[in-house]
Amino acid sequence: MADDKEQKHREKVIEQFSQQAVPFTQVPGHYDALQVLLELSGVGTSDEVLDVACGPGLVACAFARHAKHVTGVDITPAMIEQARQRQGEQQLVNLSWDVGNAVPLAYPDSSFSLVLTRYSFHHLLDPQGALSEMIRVCRPGGTVMVADVAIPSAKAAAYDHLELIRDPSHTHALTEEEFEVLFQHSGLVDCRRSAYGVDIELETQIKASFPKPGGDRVIRDMVTSDVGIDSLGINARVKDGKIVYTVPIAVYAGKKR
Repeated sequence: MADDKEQKHREKVIEQFSQQAVPFTQVPGHYDALQVLLELSGVGTSDEVLDVACGPGLVACAFARHAKHVTGVDITPAMIEQARQRQGEQQLVNLSWDVGNAVPLAYPDSSFSLVLTRYSFHHLLDPQGALSEMIRVCRPGGTVMVADVAIPSAKAAAYDHLELIRDPSHTHALTEEEFEVLFQHSGLVDCRRSAYGVDIELETQIKASFPKPGGDRVIRDMVTSDVGIDSLGINARVKDGKIVYTVPIAVYAGKKR
């Protein structure tokens, strides 16, 4: 049963992100805070980097400008196609791309000096297993880093409900406490934390999403009615006549013993 559940979820992720491959890159917020990741990771010219669930290569290409080599892996072939296209447009040569799972990762132990992922854990059935895999393929003394949504626990259920309508491949956004505990129990040392918010305009996000029929109306109503209330944890508000909201992101990085 577990294998069947995992297979169905993989199919759901691939279906969603095959459709989102191009629109994903058109949401301005997805380009935010790359500098935060670069600084917290401490990436340098000798690093061999793995970007797990790399999507269209936004993070991988940014890191390739500072690292020796970056490998991006994603379960969705259409995302890898977009990543290769982005690499070509930026004329970067120190990248390679693989289609593959986050759990398990198809790389030997201790293959990379820096292993990272951004905006993937809320799509995974087993984020703890994914973190364990990231640690496994990281070299001793190397860095493992995760950036993802971190919602206040009192608002997590409402946020998950919204996101499941918007994107059926969503599983669960870790609460701030769950994120903290995940890293506390990971075995990583010298853990560091940062945070930032991703500002998103509601209609732009809806256009980049592929909910079930009628889902766009439900999403619009849920976010609009949350202005000034913030039961979703995203500070929905009106700015220049448009509905905007901010997704809170936590970034954790630690060293492998």
